[in-house]
Amino acid sequence: MDAVPMRHALVSLLASILISPLLVLADRKPNIVLIYVDDLGYGDLGCYGSEKNDTPHVDQLAADGMRFTSYYSASPVCTPSRAALLTGGYPGRVSFDAFKKDRSSKVLFPGFAEGLHPGELLLPEYLRWHKYATGHVGKWHLGDQPEHLPTRHGFDSYYGVPYSNDMAIMPRRPNSPPMPLLRDEEVIAEQPKQAPLIQSYTEEAVTFIRENKDRPFFLYFAHMHVHLPHYVMDPFLKASRNGIYGAAVAAVDWSAGVIVAELERLGLEDNTIVIFTSDNGSRVDKHGGSNGVLRGTKGQTWEGGMRVPCIVKWPGQIEAGSVSDELVTAMDFYPTFASILGQPLGKEPIRDGHDVSPIWRGEPGARSPYNAFYYYLADQLQAIRVGKWKLRYSIENRRNADRSQPELYNLAEDISEQKNVASQHRGKVQDLIQKMNEMGDRIGDGLRNTLGNERRPHSVSEDPKPLTEFDENYPYMEPSYLLDQAG
Repeated sequence: MDAVPMRHALVSLLASILISPLLVLADRKPNIVLIYVDDLGYGDLGCYGSEKNDTPHVDQLAADGMRFTSYYSASPVCTPSRAALLTGGYPGRVSFDAFKKDRSSKVLFPGFAEGLHPGELLLPEYLRWHKYATGHVGKWHLGDQPEHLPTRHGFDSYYGVPYSNDMAIMPRRPNSPPMPLLRDEEVIAEQPKQAPLIQSYTEEAVTFIRENKDRPFFLYFAHMHVHLPHYVMDPFLKASRNGIYGAAVAAVDWSAGVIVAELERLGLEDNTIVIFTSDNGSRVDKHGGSNGVLRGTKGQTWEGGMRVPCIVKWPGQIEAGSVSDELVTAMDFYPTFASILGQPLGKEPIRDGHDVSPIWRGEPGARSPYNAFYYYLADQLQAIRVGKWKLRYSIENRRNADRSQPELYNLAEDISEQKNVASQHRGKVQDLIQKMNEMGDRIGDGLRNTLGNERRPHSVSEDPKPLTEFDENYPYMEPSYLLDQAG
């Protein structure tokens, strides 16, 4: 065949490809549904080994997608972990690691002055720039002043409670401001009953999906469950094999099932990335939570405080039933989505997460991009992981640290952190200490009283006050039987 006919044949072939429905579908921006559970532990799901909690819908997500066994939150407590998720950096990077003037609080409380800086380009703002509809349902916990709410940080809509559900009027906080339920920036209810919230949250999520089915959308659904106090609807309580905690886990599982079913009904399943994960580990108390084989709990830098479940489903892109033990973190979602959209993030401002889409897709040789992962509790740099090695300082409380005798664990052989091998690998200990000190110099380390030279500022409201005010004449309290359940 001479050159001209060959050229015509190639043009015809390219034309047929360009109008292929499969390519049109492939070229559409994927929808993103990020389900973020509160205080769910590494051992709380059936697909992660739980024999007490019933999680058939989440287990099916794992069967249809990829389950990660070395996925980390960037903090073992609520507020900093959520800042890391939406900024793609360690909490200290955006000065969201400790709060109040004396830096004595690990999380934000009602009426605190701090919020994320308006100059930070958060994940929803980035996606909205790419013509995504953006909706947030559930817990925010990144500032409750009007200028710090979700609708000021890239979300088209918001429905939920702006902080933890224990920051409400309760027996141990009898004169607290009543918990506000917001729609966008308006308080539409004060001290709402908490048990039915998961139903109204799920209905809101489904409505958002239906209203935006003809355009790419990002749904960030941050659950109230399984944070204390536990208020759970009766059908889940009656069916639970693990008390009220198992009921809360089952409620989250039910909600995930509803959302996936709606995606299927609308024909959106094949072009939607569904992520299911947790903000930090379980508190592992009398209520029944579990971090499985991991040592430690929420609020600690042992593995149980920060290594949490993560499942990602993306039909046609992620192999069904796959499992990855590569180290990935919550900070990776932002740069990964940017890469998927063909617009990788630049080097400025500095972000600490990485594009892990090659791991998602199971590309040959795809490995964790982390040279090191740093474990912060508030502003304290307490531990580091490099490959299989984890160095951790013995911490009794936030302001009492023994930095003279660091502990070293081989996580490949000792995932439960039971055997300190520091005395056998002194060179490795010194190498990891040096890396920790370098990171502390960059974004801060409260143990060394340094703030770091790469921190970006947060925002501070001039006249902060809670969104609601306590009225002693108003009957705010939950029914007594629910308070009894909450313990």
